[in-house]
Amino acid sequence: MGMTDAQFKNHIRFLLMALKDMNEQTDPEKKQAKFDEIVDALQKTLED
Repeated sequence: MGMTDAQFKNHIRFLLMALKDMNEQTDPEKKQAKFDEIVDALQKTLED
């Protein structure tokens, strides 16, 4: 199943916000947890 341009842009916006949020973390454990969340979400997207 493909994405429309709008859906793709929304997905990229979500990813960008999540990466910025991760980058703002000062606690290494919280930063790693956020990274793991992002990777998990991307993996699930690929599996759908």
